[in-house]
Amino acid sequence: MNKIRIAIAGVGNCASSLIQGIEYYKDKSEAIGLMHLEINGYRPGDIEVVAAFDIDVRKVGQDLSKAIFAAPNNTTVFYPDVPHQGVEVKMGTVLDGLAQHMKEYSEEEAFRLAENDPCQVADELRKSGAEILVNYLPVGSEKATRVYALAALDAGVAFVNCIPVFIASDKEWAKRFEVRHLPLVGDDVKTQLGATILHRVLTKLFVDRGVKLERTYQLNTGGNTDFLNMLARERLSSKKISKTEAVQLNL
Repeated sequence: MNKIRIAIAGVGNCASSLIQGIEYYKDKSEAIGLMHLEINGYRPGDIEVVAAFDIDVRKVGQDLSKAIFAAPNNTTVFYPDVPHQGVEVKMGTVLDGLAQHMKEYSEEEAFRLAENDPCQVADELRKSGAEILVNYLPVGSEKATRVYALAALDAGVAFVNCIPVFIASDKEWAKRFEVRHLPLVGDDVKTQLGATILHRVLTKLFVDRGVKLERTYQLNTGGNTDFLNMLARERLSSKKISKTEAVQLNL
């Protein structure tokens, strides 16, 4: 069975957890920690990361196995022995991918922009043989996400949009991928057991038990670059829509 060859835009905490997980579950026979250990014959070990893009000086130019553990990443390290990947992290597109207030925080907490010239993403996708581009850019990266989506179209690869920038849910964008016969998945993903899925379950419980729910709210509180990035309130408009709709599906 062929490998599933993916490229990653944004080598942050989510990318770190994904790559650690691929290695961790390669030899596991139990699906503890996963919803599905196998899908249509494919297992986590069948995923191969062949290209990666970032804008942080501590990650650009590094092998992916080192970049996923570089600051400001601070996710749980549950598989520290990720082997050399042979994938150099390329300088990605900046645009609105870097919130200006990050400059006010320490190097351990915030991004530090590399001075490298941005690569040609579509060319890198073609050279790597990637089949899927996974978008893990920071929330609010509206322009940068569209550049990566265009690169996916140009290179003829699928696009999985893991952030609340409306690509898959936009009819015009969806049509562009449909015309190219390219899969488009998104928009936004939920943490495995985070605030949104817990909120959804609780609201459904109210409905199932006949309780009238008049109002509800959800707060964003955390200690990583995702939450630091969201201190810029202007970056949150799409996220608020995405999360609100996710909860309202049960009402």
